[in-house]
Amino acid sequence: MATIQDRATVLSSIGLRVLAYIFLRWIPGHDLPPLIYGLFAIYIPSYIASFVTLPQYNVLVDDVDITVNEVEVDDQPPTYASTAAHSRNLRSKDKPTHMEEEIEIDETIIVEEKAPRPWRTLLTGLPDPKSAALSLLTLLINVGLVLAVTDMIYSPKAFHPTQNLSFARLGYVSPTQASLLVREPDLSQLPIFVSYRLASPAAAYEDPAWQSAGTITSLDNETDFTAAVHFPLPQHPDRTYQWTTSNNHTGFFTIPPKAGQVTKNGDFTFLTTSCIIPRFPYNPFDHALAIPGFRHMADVVKSIPGGAQFMLFVGDFIYADVPKRFGTSAEDYRSKYRQVYASLDWPQVGQNLSWIHVLDDHEIANDWDRNTTGVYRAAVDPWHNYQTAVNPPKARQAGTYNTLRNNATYFEFTQGPATFFMLDTRTYRDSNSALSVNSTEKTMLGEQQLSDLLAFLEKPEPKGVKWKIVVSSVPFTKNWQMNNLDTWAGYLSERQKILDAMWDVGLRGGVGVVVLSGDRHEFAATAFPPPKGGDWPLSATVHEFSTSPLSQFYLPTPTYRQIDDEDIMIKYIPAGNSKLGAVTIENTASDQSILKFRLYVDGVEAWSSVILSPPSISGKRWGKDVLWG
Repeated sequence: MATIQDRATVLSSIGLRVLAYIFLRWIPGHDLPPLIYGLFAIYIPSYIASFVTLPQYNVLVDDVDITVNEVEVDDQPPTYASTAAHSRNLRSKDKPTHMEEEIEIDETIIVEEKAPRPWRTLLTGLPDPKSAALSLLTLLINVGLVLAVTDMIYSPKAFHPTQNLSFARLGYVSPTQASLLVREPDLSQLPIFVSYRLASPAAAYEDPAWQSAGTITSLDNETDFTAAVHFPLPQHPDRTYQWTTSNNHTGFFTIPPKAGQVTKNGDFTFLTTSCIIPRFPYNPFDHALAIPGFRHMADVVKSIPGGAQFMLFVGDFIYADVPKRFGTSAEDYRSKYRQVYASLDWPQVGQNLSWIHVLDDHEIANDWDRNTTGVYRAAVDPWHNYQTAVNPPKARQAGTYNTLRNNATYFEFTQGPATFFMLDTRTYRDSNSALSVNSTEKTMLGEQQLSDLLAFLEKPEPKGVKWKIVVSSVPFTKNWQMNNLDTWAGYLSERQKILDAMWDVGLRGGVGVVVLSGDRHEFAATAFPPPKGGDWPLSATVHEFSTSPLSQFYLPTPTYRQIDDEDIMIKYIPAGNSKLGAVTIENTASDQSILKFRLYVDGVEAWSSVILSPPSISGKRWGKDVLWG
């Protein structure tokens, strides 16, 4: 029968192994390490006690032979006052006797040494007293798992400090301007000169010499030693340029097509995804800051003819609270950004590709819905310094465009055949659970941002712009059942206002609406057809492609399910630690445009879909004749 310490050894070992596997390969939740360390603290003393007390022999035979014999025994003589009289009395009669039983017990025990039980020892963590090697091995398995958990949590911070990180990355590139972010903590490198030159073969009207893009004369800790450089470009689409900095960073970029146009290949391609955490799934042979999803992404970019115009990253570039939150100061958040940019895998996807960013919860805290209170200001400090400083311009407000990027949290731009509105779904939202999901007072965007989004959807687009793309960090569909209050499923009244405006775009004709989102660590394509019997044609159907993660866990159980006829499931793919979407737009000879979405899972194309923009409609709207599209 197993002893208490044996049970404690087995249960703590199995629990430790299961939780460590989940943490290292499935979900690196910050609540798991304390449980793993607690089970390990139970396992070690119980393991030692089990090793010392476990019997080394098996009893094969335990034979007991019992013999009972009857023996006549004299009674003890009574005590008399006179001994002489007693003796005479004995001589005069027989001596009294009685019968007694004698029991003989003969026990034979045959034992043999226990044979090692390797599978039980290795699978349960219970030591084997007859095999020191197996006992040591099963102990080392658990020690190794605890060390792996510790390595994943603490190695990036302990052994790979990033305070001295120097890097430069490409931000938003428009047909007329490019943006570059530079970080340099070594002030002896100042001033930093930024230059660019034509990398394509020069035409007669082009100057191939190096041109000055700007000079950085000062850097300090106020911006974590970062600075943005914005420089004008010759208006020559499809031309490739090289950029360089005097502190030894360089890369390439291609000027994108003007509004309404496509590239020389006849199309326009960009990438989209979300969610990054270094070294997951855990691999002990990877660098502590390795990001496997970047490697898959680099392979995809190489496979796209002409490359991609930009990466539209839909939030969770960092995980401030996963696998462990080390603090809530601005420096704690800054270090998370530096770890991503310090990854050895970053240059192959960041040196030659424009990255633009949307804010989501893990840049602040999980399921953030507390506006600008608490840790918000500390969290957005590096988000502005590292991300929005080189993002597209701030979205329009009060009918005008504000080109200032300082402190902007949502953005708008037009490039090629599409125009984009990048939402901020965190800064202005009401609490996820404070009001009913159907409350007309509940907002995710806030009054001003909602007004700006509706104005974006309403405004006519120049010729050749066939798509309005709304970028939301959280899914627009309500089909995700787990934690859906954090998505648009928790803000249905505001969502309906936006959907009505989106369908109005299709009613006017010529321009289609697509929503791009992330956050769920799964992929789903959803269609939002207009209500039957209404004024909107079926061609006004809105499509959403929700893609994540780029390099993170995926949920082992499905969480997406169609629940009504409003949100129609087109495709659902939950599996895959790396998911990347590629959007390609082609303007055809007809008035309709083709939008093709391709999903890559772990670097391999797994699914694709093609949709058409609504046909153009000539008509009289708002009191004037307009040709939409």
